[in-house]
Amino acid sequence: MIRFLLRRGVTMAVTLLIISALVFFIIKLPPGDFLTNQIAELRAQGESASIAKAEFLIQQYGLDKPAWQQYLVWLGVMPGPNGFSGLLQGDWGWSFEFDKPVVDVVGDALWLTLFVNFAAVIFIHVIAIPIAIYSATRQYSTGDYIATFIGYIGLATPNFLLALILLYYLNRWFGISIGGLYDPQFAGEPWSWPKIQSLLSHLLVPTVVIGLSGTAAMIRRMRANLLDELSKQYYVTAKAKGLGPTKALLKYPFRMSLNPFIADIGNLLPNLVSGSVLVSLVMSLPTVGPILLSSLKSQDQFLAGFILMFVAVLTVVGMLVSDLLLAWLDPRIRMGGAR
Repeated sequence: MIRFLLRRGVTMAVTLLIISALVFFIIKLPPGDFLTNQIAELRAQGESASIAKAEFLIQQYGLDKPAWQQYLVWLGVMPGPNGFSGLLQGDWGWSFEFDKPVVDVVGDALWLTLFVNFAAVIFIHVIAIPIAIYSATRQYSTGDYIATFIGYIGLATPNFLLALILLYYLNRWFGISIGGLYDPQFAGEPWSWPKIQSLLSHLLVPTVVIGLSGTAAMIRRMRANLLDELSKQYYVTAKAKGLGPTKALLKYPFRMSLNPFIADIGNLLPNLVSGSVLVSLVMSLPTVGPILLSSLKSQDQFLAGFILMFVAVLTVVGMLVSDLLLAWLDPRIRMGGAR
């Protein structure tokens, strides 16, 4: 296991290095950057003092250097101007759009993003697994048809549209405002127990909206996997030897049907983060999605680059976790690896 973890650690480091290069140079592909575009606008307005400040920032952060040098400085393997040390040394850079360090811009948005999407992951599994088991073990029953219909509705309904519907009708019928993750009076305030209570009370609707399509997809996939496993000989033999139906179901077919979902853990969180951008905009959620969209539009390279690398780290770490869980869940994977 130690050898496996060391090998995977090296692979993850190389993967993140390649992703960092792709992220940086793709962001640099459009002509100019935030400061260059700002200088063009200021020149059109004739504001010489502001132009001088923007040109000073370009020199201060090395944006007048070749792209490959900017990448090495951003990564942290080459000393940067003005003491900028780069990602590898914990310096995430400066956001030109917000005119403050990237760490201050993303701040609470990072862990709020993880918190909201982790809640969505729990919601998906807690709701989808019992429905899928019921639907598979009672194939073609009324409950199976209802679950299938709900699954199709969930897959066909865009998340942002559901968010708009809930925003409108909950406010109209019950006078409930569900925008944001806490009440307006807590914005910018330090965390306290009342603010945490407000966060938890506002969490339900974003969790349902973000997790609905994933829940519907998981119901359909797990139902199909379970139906396939329930028709195999080992399950029939287990029941014939006197093993109870519930124990036989949970011990063998259910475990085997979980394999594809464990393998998808590496993609689940990044997909939820990227897929919830529109929901975050509609519901005014203080997550990294709207910040990423804004930074890409304005070509704020340090801010956009860090958020994309954050999603990449989520992906590679999730892949490692899914591999470890698969080896623990399915003995065939461990024995195959040993051979």
